[in-house]
Amino acid sequence: MTATQIRVSSPKARKPWTPSQILLTLLGTAVSVVFMSPLAWALFTSLKSETEAVAVPTHWLPEKWTGQAWKAIFETGNITNWFVNSLVVSVCVTSVVLLVSALAGYGFARTEFRGKGVLLGLVMAGLMVSPAVLGVPLFTTVQQMGMVDTYWGMILPQCAPAAMVYILYKFFQGIPRELEEAAFIDGAGRWRVFFTIVLPLSRPSLAAVGIFTFIASWNNFLWPYMVTNNPDLMTMPNGIATVMNSYGIQWAQLMAGGLMAGLPLIIVFVFFQRQIVAGVAHTGLAGQ
Repeated sequence: MTATQIRVSSPKARKPWTPSQILLTLLGTAVSVVFMSPLAWALFTSLKSETEAVAVPTHWLPEKWTGQAWKAIFETGNITNWFVNSLVVSVCVTSVVLLVSALAGYGFARTEFRGKGVLLGLVMAGLMVSPAVLGVPLFTTVQQMGMVDTYWGMILPQCAPAAMVYILYKFFQGIPRELEEAAFIDGAGRWRVFFTIVLPLSRPSLAAVGIFTFIASWNNFLWPYMVTNNPDLMTMPNGIATVMNSYGIQWAQLMAGGLMAGLPLIIVFVFFQRQIVAGVAHTGLAGQ
């Protein structure tokens, strides 16, 4: 018999870390700790009693662990209703913004019509106006239309996204016209080209616009506070602000409610972080 030689490949030795890698790792760890500290503080505070939460001096870990704040916020506050209201408003706002921004951005990028420059300039002027400045005229308009204390009153004024129109407008300009022209030659109409060619190519930008819009709508406190007096229509930020009693703010309950309000945003980031990064890269938001 002929002896066979068996080559055993030794595992490749791992290269030692360079000073730059060590420095970047330490820097990343430090930044992560800074960003995670408020969440950790809120979590530990929510597991304290109300007396301990306001005690001086304060300390990170509870002396006595308790879930009383979490139980109380479900019993005394209408947090389930607040959560549903925020979800309904945010999903509707995101859907309308995506539709309006995509149609307007594509119209500005690919069609020619009289007054296009003036209309585009008006849209871009919206980028220079703070939403807080528009609060009073928007409220007056909503009041005259009879939409105070309604879902539509909270949704529609948030659906004028000048920044999102501009983002998709710039992205659509970068799509090669040859793709659309080839579809036109094959007999496709403008709407078919838009839905079958342009939108599939725009998924990263659409994902970024949708995610940023959802986060902004979910965190919006001022406008729902202005247009809603009905406790049953409160959103999460407005509802959590009412966590008080005759003794003042209930800090443990406030932290528990804040964590619940932030949980959907954390879930969105965990499951859509690739889309967020890709969307930022495609839309040019990295420097903002």
